Amino acid sequence: MSFSDKIAAIMARPGQDPTAKDDVPWWMKYLGRGVGTVGSIIAILLGVWNCVGILVGNVLGLISGMWQIIAGFLVICCEAPCCCMFVDHVQRVSDWVDRRPYWNRALGYVLLSIPPIILSAGLSTIFGSGLIFTTGVIYGMMALGRKASRQDMAAAASPQFATSPTGLGGQSDHNTTLMEDPDVWRPT
Repeated sequence: MSFSDKIAAIMARPGQDPTAKDDVPWWMKYLGRGVGTVGSIIAILLGVWNCVGILVGNVLGLISGMWQIIAGFLVICCEAPCCCMFVDHVQRVSDWVDRRPYWNRALGYVLLSIPPIILSAGLSTIFGSGLIFTTGVIYGMMALGRKASRQDMAAAASPQFATSPTGLGGQSDHNTTLMEDPDVWRPT
């Protein structure tokens, strides 16, 4: 058992299957959880700061601050349920979110982060909601998966375009340019 496997076993959630079911690197999973946890805490604190704007009559700042606090709380409930042990059903919600595909989580986090920025585009709103948005982007990248190898991409290409980089079906090497290939039509 390698050192990274031991760390992954320690960091595993209760009842989690020790074998990975997807093709996402371990560091990307921890990056998503880390940015989500730290970003949601920062979003909650900056949301409280935005709510203080009501003292000078900034109603949109209050609404965006409350939205940012709720978004931060939802993200921290999904990413780090241990931070919300005082709420009854957080673990069940977190487990349900973990069973969903990554693109669902990515879409949810991106949609949660946009309204505060639209309502009040202050620096604290952009930074707090931007961290939640970044978490959504990381989960979106996880949903895309690994890039295919060169051989897999060549095999998936259609036969007429797979034989030539020019797309004309003729055999040529990859260093041939349009000016060197006599089979390529050129305007006169």
